[in-house]
Amino acid sequence: MKHVTFIAAIVAAAGLAAGGAALAKGDGHHGPKMSFEEIDADGNGEVTKAEIQALKEARFGKADTDGNGVLTLEEMQAHAQAQANKRAARMLERFDKDGDGALSKDELPEPRRAGRMFDRMDADGSGGISKQEFDEARMRHGGKHRPGHGDSNGNNTEQN
Repeated sequence: MKHVTFIAAIVAAAGLAAGGAALAKGDGHHGPKMSFEEIDADGNGEVTKAEIQALKEARFGKADTDGNGVLTLEEMQAHAQAQANKRAARMLERFDKDGDGALSKDELPEPRRAGRMFDRMDADGSGGISKQEFDEARMRHGGKHRPGHGDSNGNNTEQN
């Protein structure tokens, strides 16, 4: 029963992500990088709910490799792995400054918000994050006591 619930949650999340991602402008890719023109399938200058639904169904159909109308764990993993492979290839292409086919530590991009996030968590400006500051940041971002994510002491709180 847990697997059915888990798979249903994944499918629902993927559907929501696809719908939201379809609204984002991009450079000719699927998901958040799709252009308005790609989403506007009939080219009338307006994106409809039906066009977004069609994108969601196409995305589901691509992942449902056996065409049986449900996504198995293996299908979801294969789809996720294929997406990760594409992202890794684009990352290598974008950041491999010396063209050697590998990324050195110096070529890796800096996290976009890492410094600002640290500064926000370090509420007292001490240059370090105390346990209290860590717990307060976790509460602000809804992360405390989520099943499988541990409590503030690092203990797994998942119930069987």
